[in-house]
Amino acid sequence: MTDLRTAREAADRVAGVRIDLDAVRGALERRHPSWTPRTLSGALDATAAEHPDRPLVIDDEEARTYAEVVAASERLAHGLVAAGVRPGDRVALVLPNVADLVVAFFAIARAGAVAVPLNVRLQPRELAFVLRQSGSAVLLTVPAFRDAEILGALDAIAPGWRAGGSPALPDLRAVVLCAGAAADEHPGTVALRDFERAPDAALDAELARRAESAAPDDTATIFYTSGTTGHPKGVLLSHDMQLRSGYGSAYTRGFEDGRRVLFALPLHHVFAYVEGLLAVLFVGGTVIVQRAFDPAATLEAIERHRAAEALFVPTMSLAVVEAARDADHDLSSLHAVMSAAAVCPARLWRELAEVLEVTELVTGYGMTETSAATTFTMPHDPIELMVDTVGRPKPGGVAGDPALGGLLASYATVDPETGDPLPAGAVGELVVEGPIVTRGYHDAADETAAAFDDRGRLRSGDLGRIREDGYLELVGRSKDLYKCGAENVMPAEVEAVIVALPGVEQAHVVGIPDERMGEVGCAFVVAADGHDVDDQAIIAHCRAQLSRFKVPARVVPCAAADLPLTASGKVQKFVLAERAVALRGAAPAGR
Repeated sequence: MTDLRTAREAADRVAGVRIDLDAVRGALERRHPSWTPRTLSGALDATAAEHPDRPLVIDDEEARTYAEVVAASERLAHGLVAAGVRPGDRVALVLPNVADLVVAFFAIARAGAVAVPLNVRLQPRELAFVLRQSGSAVLLTVPAFRDAEILGALDAIAPGWRAGGSPALPDLRAVVLCAGAAADEHPGTVALRDFERAPDAALDAELARRAESAAPDDTATIFYTSGTTGHPKGVLLSHDMQLRSGYGSAYTRGFEDGRRVLFALPLHHVFAYVEGLLAVLFVGGTVIVQRAFDPAATLEAIERHRAAEALFVPTMSLAVVEAARDADHDLSSLHAVMSAAAVCPARLWRELAEVLEVTELVTGYGMTETSAATTFTMPHDPIELMVDTVGRPKPGGVAGDPALGGLLASYATVDPETGDPLPAGAVGELVVEGPIVTRGYHDAADETAAAFDDRGRLRSGDLGRIREDGYLELVGRSKDLYKCGAENVMPAEVEAVIVALPGVEQAHVVGIPDERMGEVGCAFVVAADGHDVDDQAIIAHCRAQLSRFKVPARVVPCAAADLPLTASGKVQKFVLAERAVALRGAAPAGR
């Protein structure tokens, strides 16, 4: 494996100065004169053939070159085949941001299987649902990460798994420990180094056969996101969808040769996975991944590894700016920041430019269902556009759809109730179509049908308008979904957890603006007769049952008679959100 000093020297050789957007886009087009549909492993192999000695991934402990990732992915793919994983089988990944996770994505694709990346901090009930619903045959994980006891969670949800199987997870056949974890102290597991297989004639022939039969339009990844029922839904994304989106992002943001992108955002989410990992493939670039976000460590890593771009959500942007005021680091390599997934005020954009001396700032908009970002502000747009809009549909370059004018996704607005088209500039529900839009959800026909309109366009659930200049303005959500940090929260799931408590009659959760997290949850709780609302007990209960980003920041006692209702008896959540903001003494944030 490549040592970190050598990786730094490689960065100094390929690092560019502040970009000329037209020039770098032209270089990218010359490098990829036409779009060649590939699988994920095929895309990796193509770049590795050109730049075998460049680092692809640098984590907190090691660096791995393209050639090393190819070799490691082949060994793991051999192991998956030897373990009985067939084309189309699902392989779950519950891993922090480590080099082994990057290797695993490409190994699973090489074996013809489907990756199921999951949040390492899922609570046991959440982990149980997604492992069962996905039917994952193999789980690649670590024993624990920070306060998450992953193997302990398996003990709770699937008794007997260590002995070779559990009725609770009937499809799970192997649990593989990664990131250097040893299996000696964990019965029922196998260490990655023992699971991998060296090349041999039979395994090589089988992988060659699978590569021959694999299609770029095959499903490559299932990303789980919250759905309207409160249960997570598995978004189906193909190899080609993700690669087109990654290329379009590199083209739009103007990636120079060898761009280095740093982030602590988790690779189980499309944001970091597509905007970081897949995008750098097209310029022989590098991702610098951090297991946990720490602003001081971020600044140190930018200097040490010569990062050219950082991916943040606004809460991270704020923390890094604050840390940079009191630190002395050489940040001269950093010329780009993408800050997205939540509202970023003008003050923060200005501070990113002034304190970090960044010259290319962008925000964007997208969904898991659209293979990450579909819109971007351009790298040299004025700050006002980043405050008032989420950008315009990103140009796809050679990966774009000619039928959409070279775009990867095209938006329109419709009446959120009837689905009827609205005139230009009118506010309505945003619907989207294009080659990077999912075909649906895993094993969820009803949810898939409900997600698309009669023209086959995905209903985003977001309210907005399309300006004359093509930029999108978001004005709200037609669904209850809100975002805490970069993570989607479905209120129905949180409400179900709260009403399971004795003495709780009703719970209604809304998202409200928060400067650091973008939005946080506020739960209006109606107690049953003879009971009182204990806000601390409710929050503690949620912490034990839900991931941290889903836990409400505030609980507000409420009488049933005081709930705002529609004529049909439905709770008007937008009124509750206004009340919650008023109780905090803050004005709603908006674009």
